[in-house]
Amino acid sequence: MPTIKLVTEIPGPKSREIIARREAASPRGAAKLTNIAVESATGAAVKDVDGNILLDFAGGIGMLAVGHCPPNLVEAVKAQAEKLIHNCAIVTTAEPMVELIELLNDIAPIEGPAKTVLMNSGAEAVETAVNIARSYTGRPGVIVFEGAYHGRTNLTLTMTSKYALFKKGFAPFAPEVYRLPFPNLYRKPDSLNEEEFIDYAISQLENAMIAQVDPSAVAAIVIEPVQGEGGFVVTPERFLRRIRELCSEHGMVMIADEIQCGMGRTGELFAVNHYGIKPDIVTSAKSLGAGLPISAVIGKAEIMDAPHPGGLGGTYSGSPIACAGAIEAVKMINTPVFLQRAREIGERFRKHLLAIKADNDLIGDVRGLGPMLVIEFVKDPKTKAPVSAQDVVAITTAALQKGLIILRSGLYSNCIRLLPPLTLSDEQIDEGMEILADAIKSNTKQEALA
Repeated sequence: MPTIKLVTEIPGPKSREIIARREAASPRGAAKLTNIAVESATGAAVKDVDGNILLDFAGGIGMLAVGHCPPNLVEAVKAQAEKLIHNCAIVTTAEPMVELIELLNDIAPIEGPAKTVLMNSGAEAVETAVNIARSYTGRPGVIVFEGAYHGRTNLTLTMTSKYALFKKGFAPFAPEVYRLPFPNLYRKPDSLNEEEFIDYAISQLENAMIAQVDPSAVAAIVIEPVQGEGGFVVTPERFLRRIRELCSEHGMVMIADEIQCGMGRTGELFAVNHYGIKPDIVTSAKSLGAGLPISAVIGKAEIMDAPHPGGLGGTYSGSPIACAGAIEAVKMINTPVFLQRAREIGERFRKHLLAIKADNDLIGDVRGLGPMLVIEFVKDPKTKAPVSAQDVVAITTAALQKGLIILRSGLYSNCIRLLPPLTLSDEQIDEGMEILADAIKSNTKQEALA
């Protein structure tokens, strides 16, 4: 039986009414990618306030690896809420927090003993990781990369690459952040093969240690193993390994930002597990909490212990309710069965996407790692000139009207990314991809492009 069941147009009248109230009460800058008002959700099925059931391939922008409202997680949250909603970990200690950080320390891709501090959001985790690295090294500098997205605080917004959508009008930004080129293999020069392009990217990285900042002034290199907002660009292994080598050689802290690409999203618990590379610190959020507001900074114990007592913390950090949910989410994800199924989902999605690409010259690339996949649209496969963001919105809107929730991404906003719950059935994958294929086919005629 299909998941999608539509009883009104999308969006329906009740959704439009609630969205109108939202727009009247909130500033226009508050991001809103669809006009759907949701009543409830289970697994990958979302029910809106008009009674329509939609298929979710967005997953709360990657927060729902375990799906919407898994029963065991809901029960754990209910049970915790009946006992203790909030204590503030700065004041007293609740056991769910201790259990979660012990669990994360045990599974972290860190060499040697690990320690964890819990925060509330991905941006807060990244900023905390940088603060810890600066405290440990006594250095100010932070190296980041083109295409990166790290958050919306002043520091993490500085670290974020995409200017017009996220940073416009919000300057001045934080000092001592150095942005370097990232080896996006799809956009390499035609004159270089992939290995030569990676060599060139490594040489640029090494040259930056002379031309931009001395390693002795760098606290950390922060990198997403798979760029999220940047368009699911996978870091080449040799490039990531060279970062590890440089950090070890010069005493810089290697921080893997796994806010979006972690917690099973790539078919491994952590994306760096694909590489066999161990960072000094890894940040986690999104699917860690299965929709609850929680994030984590996990790192080498000696590095994590660098800040002075009282230097880390937050009123809501380590919320008992969020921790109870996160414990269940991690236990669900960190099983061979779940991760194997995630990889199978990725393979099925990739086959669909490659079939769509074979019939459409305006799809320039299909890429990603495991089930974390993206399609990039270009006006010309030779020049790789990106289509406009409006062109991609036309596709996502057409899919939504048929009951499929999908999102755009990419440095040029010319990509569609797949971030579904990793509990999808094969039938749900096929159902959603048929809608996506039709939406792409009907909205990528050359004459219709902006």
